[in-house]
Amino acid sequence: MRLSRFVSAASALLLTTALALFGAGSAHAAGPVYAALGDSYSAGVGAGSYDSASGSCYRSSKAFPRLWANAHSPSGFSFTACSGATTTDVLNNQLGPLNSSTTLVSISIGGNDAGFADVMTTCVLSSDSTCLSRINQARDFADNQLPARLDSVYNAISSRSPSARVVVLGYPRFYKLGTTCIGLSETKRRAINDAADLLDTVTAKRAADHGFAFADVRGTFTGHELCSGSAWLHSLTLPVYESYHPTASGQSGGYLPVFTSAA
Repeated sequence: MRLSRFVSAASALLLTTALALFGAGSAHAAGPVYAALGDSYSAGVGAGSYDSASGSCYRSSKAFPRLWANAHSPSGFSFTACSGATTTDVLNNQLGPLNSSTTLVSISIGGNDAGFADVMTTCVLSSDSTCLSRINQARDFADNQLPARLDSVYNAISSRSPSARVVVLGYPRFYKLGTTCIGLSETKRRAINDAADLLDTVTAKRAADHGFAFADVRGTFTGHELCSGSAWLHSLTLPVYESYHPTASGQSGGYLPVFTSAA
């Protein structure tokens, strides 16, 4: 009698274990639930092939979130990144798809808060001194005001999706220095690169403090900056909203591999 009870108990344990393993395997096979948030660098502005349903958000089928989803077949994919988005826009308009089932989130944000478009417009149209003055204003903002804004976004993501892996994407340096290049002066190009470095430093620190991964794209874009002869970024171009944004190659070669490694 004791032996039969032992056999029955052992059989039940094996069955329970098998079912648990089968269930875990099925959940894994279903893939992650992925939400792509952020600004134009996540939306894919500059890459072309825009989804007409996304309107002025200009979400591209060649943006890294869409490319990653195509390659990894997540069980759920929401794409709310939008051209021109600030931290306030993310909080107000992009967090709806996030919930306790979300397992992966990507986001690039902060450049528009710091005045990215106005900085580039000023530097294209004005003198070196005026450009540097505007950049210094943006640097002051990035140092003193942006961290709290990023905290608000990161806290909201964690609150809505506490189990998600969150990958924060940075921004590339725009220019290869020390080359002969038509357009902005070397002084302006160096100051813009330094500002991008500061923005990445601030963003990486806030991401780390929230336990998020920071995906640094400066390495993959090295050799593909403006003035490199093999740029993965648009210079001043038409349509104007694509200016100073990654091309399709910048999305697939600059952003996608870094995100894939971090995800």
